Amino acid sequence: MNIILLGPPGAGKGTQAKRLIDQYHIPQVSTGDMLREALKEGTPLGLEAKKYMDQGALVPDSVVIGLVKERIQKSDAKNGYMLDGFPRTVAQAQALDGILGDLSQKIDHVVSVEVPNSELMGRLTGRRTCRQCGAGFHVIFDPPKAEGKCDKCGGELYQRSDDNETTVKSRLDTYEAQTKPLIDYYEDQGKLRHIDGVGKMDDILTRIKAVLG
Repeated sequence: MNIILLGPPGAGKGTQAKRLIDQYHIPQVSTGDMLREALKEGTPLGLEAKKYMDQGALVPDSVVIGLVKERIQKSDAKNGYMLDGFPRTVAQAQALDGILGDLSQKIDHVVSVEVPNSELMGRLTGRRTCRQCGAGFHVIFDPPKAEGKCDKCGGELYQRSDDNETTVKSRLDTYEAQTKPLIDYYEDQGKLRHIDGVGKMDDILTRIKAVLG
């Protein structure tokens, strides 16, 4: 089973991805992991990507597509895989369809974990991180025992700069603008599975499993 996992920042996509890996025994394929692996192995595509990264430039789609093609042909992906963070645009989705056609493969399900922006705003702006040990808390969902202090080491908790309301709104707006055409693309193919991302993590996993069958 080949899956694409979509979801805005704060939707709990990362948590669900880990659970799906355990449930279906398929690898999670993220662009970040692929790039790191290709760089470590010194593959031709990895070295090509490094040129752009060293210049602080975006790695072109052609290189990323090549990395995806290499990755999904590895032995651990023979029973399926879960693409996370790719594709991000319709052009990438079309290129992906092209390489999958060459490999006689297809995407079975595109899982879109959906959460209202008002809920996401509360989730993301409520996150707090310990300056000393890096432990994470949340003022609503996982508050520390003493306000502003880490339960683990007593360090000061702070709000990351990218978790303030203005930055969060900008991130959500960007996600929506970039992802809406992608959602329409897979909706037209009949592959999109809308998942209500509000509620307990176990309940959300149950909803995902129900559509995956």
